[in-house]
Amino acid sequence: MPRSLHLNPPFRAEHIGSFLRPATLVQKRFDYEAQKCSAEELRALEDESIPAVVALQREVGVKTITDGEMRRGAFYEGMFEKLEGMTPVPNRPLSEFKQYVPYVAIFNMMGLTGYSSIYCSSKIQRKRGIHTEDFAFLKGLVSPEEVKRIKVTVCGPTWMHLRHGTEYTYDKSVYKTDEEYFADLIRVYREELAALYELGCRHIQFDDPTFAFFCADSMIVGMEQAGVDHEALLSQYIDVYNEILKDQPADLTLGLHTCRGNFKGMHYSGGSLDRIAVKLFNDLNIDCYYLEYDTERAGGLEPLRHLPLNKTVVLGLVTTKTGKMESVDDIRARVESAVEIISQGSPKRSREDALNQICISPQCGFASVFEGNPISEEDERSKLGLVVEVARQVWG
Repeated sequence: MPRSLHLNPPFRAEHIGSFLRPATLVQKRFDYEAQKCSAEELRALEDESIPAVVALQREVGVKTITDGEMRRGAFYEGMFEKLEGMTPVPNRPLSEFKQYVPYVAIFNMMGLTGYSSIYCSSKIQRKRGIHTEDFAFLKGLVSPEEVKRIKVTVCGPTWMHLRHGTEYTYDKSVYKTDEEYFADLIRVYREELAALYELGCRHIQFDDPTFAFFCADSMIVGMEQAGVDHEALLSQYIDVYNEILKDQPADLTLGLHTCRGNFKGMHYSGGSLDRIAVKLFNDLNIDCYYLEYDTERAGGLEPLRHLPLNKTVVLGLVTTKTGKMESVDDIRARVESAVEIISQGSPKRSREDALNQICISPQCGFASVFEGNPISEEDERSKLGLVVEVARQVWG
């Protein structure tokens, strides 16, 4: 049966999850990566930094609470590194990366010959919690009423496979096929979601630029030249998610954030969601979509005509890439445009129902990598406040 509409969370004024790190924490992570301090010293400073970012979220009026990803060097860290069977490779040759992936093309332009990654060298197992300890820490900083408002952000299961393909993602003596590899990966993701739910987590967001990358002409052309069936691969990835999401508790809100890159304010790709909208909105059994809509690079709002009746969309209308402020009137106008498109979509619905399916947010986090985007803490606060103010005016 289709899941019912989930609106609380996400709230009308949302955010993606990461926040600017204090300068002391940025430097401490540089020190850690240079082996000038211990993991314990880094974690102690992370512990000290998280209460301030919780306070920021409360002060600006956003209801969703995250730890700001203060414990991560990049948004995708956590899941793969902590699984048994996954081996970190500090400087994996770029020849083992798929050249059509948008950020790999940029690595090549930068003259890089290798980049840190993960290789599946033995059977995948979850022998310890992945994000459970971090959730428990954050839970200890909020009131009992706020626990259900905590959002955990999780790297999507497709991340390594898109990067390396069937050839270089896993040891062929361990897994003979993608199906075998993903079966175990699906199992451990489900185990982690169950453990988080048991601790009280009711909001999980998968961060996965993979889907937006399928909108890029450069990747589609590169896949075709490499003999990759991009339509079949997109369907395979949707099936992987659906197996993870199958039979999840009704009061667990599951979201997907997909964007076109957010590396220190730089994007990796462009392209409208039109290319994948029908499959993304109708075949993927997720509750809500966090979508990038801060520039023309992401295309227009027209793909929202395919949004089903039982799903929500969080429109990323405020940029985190620069400090330039958007206006309340402009954002309200774009919300109205989205309402018109959704209400006249397939199937048609009333204006009130269409508006009820919309939330707004910045288009991405403020620090997808620990160095952060080229904006100030004052910009960060102002942009969050802008989202809250628009939501107040539109929805009350």
